Order: sequence, then structure tokens, then C-alpha cells
Amino acid sequence: MTNGHQYRKAARNDVAQLLQMLTSIYPLSESLQQEFYDNVRTIRLQKDEVLLSQGQTCQHMYFIKTGAMMGYSVHHQKKITTYISIENEFVSSITGLHGVTPSKETVMAIESSVLLAMHNDVMQRLFNTYFDFNFIFRVMVEHYYRDAQERSYIIRIGNALERYMYFVQTKPGHIERLPEENVASLLNIKPLTLARLKKQYTSQIPGRMRSEEECEQIDHHIRSKQLFRNKKISLTVLSAELGISKHRLSSLINNHYHQSFSDYINVCRINCIKEQLSNADTLRKYTIEMLAHDAGFSSRSAFYNAFKKETGISPKEYLQQLNK
Repeated sequence: MTNGHQYRKAARNDVAQLLQMLTSIYPLSESLQQEFYDNVRTIRLQKDEVLLSQGQTCQHMYFIKTGAMMGYSVHHQKKITTYISIENEFVSSITGLHGVTPSKETVMAIESSVLLAMHNDVMQRLFNTYFDFNFIFRVMVEHYYRDAQERSYIIRIGNALERYMYFVQTKPGHIERLPEENVASLLNIKPLTLARLKKQYTSQIPGRMRSEEECEQIDHHIRSKQLFRNKKISLTVLSAELGISKHRLSSLINNHYHQSFSDYINVCRINCIKEQLSNADTLRKYTIEMLAHDAGFSSRSAFYNAFKKETGISPKEYLQQLNK
């Protein structure tokens, strides 16, 4: 029990989902993966349940498996939303992390949520033991810092429409899903203004048709040039090649395919492998691991996790079905 919450050992498939995402940043050694299986815990929160109160110290880093979380501070009796995060994102109190200083934010569930947690003591031990853990955490912090800086800039400089468009492009689908008062507070606009902008935006059907055309062009570009085979493919690399912003590219893929960029690329890789496996001679010349490496997967575990996530079965089971 921590802060009144009950932590249980996480299910193995839940940890595997987390490891798949981390492996897309940098390959994890088998011993580090085992540390995750041994030390990650699960916590469940009901809607409006507080995970951490302002003034408390934070003892964990959390990964949102399902649901949505928000951070807020109370200043002069006014509640100010500082961030909103949903599944497949990390959340913690940056000011109160590692239990050193009191948190300046309250962290609360705005939907029923399932979180995976790792205690700070474990994290510190892993920092001192594993280079790959240090590298991954550094990349995550850099990503968080860039997002926070851009969000701060647009909220300070942009008008209401620019703030709204920033949110719908960087958080596709969130505007229909999350409570309006929380989104309005995050963007520092009035709830009535947000409602008016939502009505305006959702009526732009021709714009959505153009988005579908853009997605078809992006998909054709990636598949025809087989860009998914590049193990270092990223939003930054692809957006530069296509000549569109990272936020626009991410928004298009999320809205059209309902997938993250990494999941979309992995599906391209898996479809490529499945197409090769349809040739009976393929496995006489290559192992399935070789095909996965050639398709762009950086590790065996990343391939197996992605394959099962997409197909619902393991590569071995898929081959058995092919043989039948």
C-alpha cells in the first residue's frame, strides 16, 4: 500500500506491452527485461480518484495501460490543469519525483485507469546497473521536455484557435473523449470558447476528406519505398522526407488508422513478413527471425510482441496454421 493505494504484481502480458514500447526506443538486454517482469506493479484507479495529492512526494513512475490521467495545481483557489495523458504514455510528478521534494501537482484519474508502476528505489538501482535503461530514460525525458516546451509556447503565444488546433493535432481523438472543462483549463481558454471551436472544427468535412487522401499518399510512399525496413525510422525522419510537420503526420496516422506511429510501422513490417511467408520456399532459405530483422525489427522480443499484438497469436502458432 502506498498513499492508500494497493499495488499488485503486474501481469506478464502487461509488462510485455510496456517492454515492446521501450524496445522501440532502444533494445533491452534480457536481464533488464527480467527486472521489469520482477518489479513492475499494477494499480487500478476509478474515475476522479486521486493518485497523488499536491504537497505529497512521488515514489513511482507510471505507465498508463488504459484510461486517462491529469495533473493540476490549485493557485489562488483556482484549479489549473497542467497536463493530460492517456494510455501508452508515462505519467508522474516531475517536481516530486524520487521522493525528494513535495509535488506541486495533484495527479488524478479522469477515466477509470490501469497503471503500471515502478518504484523509484528500483529505478535508481537500474540506472546504476544498465546503460540501456539510462539511454531509454534520457530519450523519454527529452521527448517530454520538447512536448512541454512546445505546449508552453503555444499556450503563451497562440490565440484560442491556435491552441485548439495544436491540441487536436498533437492529441488526436482526445477532444471528443476528455472532459471539456479539463481541456479548456489545459489550453487556458473558456469552456464556452472550446465548445464553439469544437463545433466549428467537426463541421469541416471537406478537410477530413483531404486527410484521407493524405493518408493514402503517405501509406503508398512508405510501402513502395519500404521505409519500414529502416530500423531508425521515426516521425522526425519521415516528416522531413514527406515535407509535413511531425504533429500533422502523427495526427493523420492516429486519426485514420487509430494507431500510434510505432504500431503503424510495425504493422507494415508484419504484413511484409506475412507476404513473404506465403511463399512456401521462404522458410527453406530464411528463419522467421531473419525475416523480422530484414523487415526492420531491432530485436526478437520486439518482433514477437508486435506480431502477437497485431495477430493475436505468436509467430510459431502462425507458422503452424500455415502448415495446416
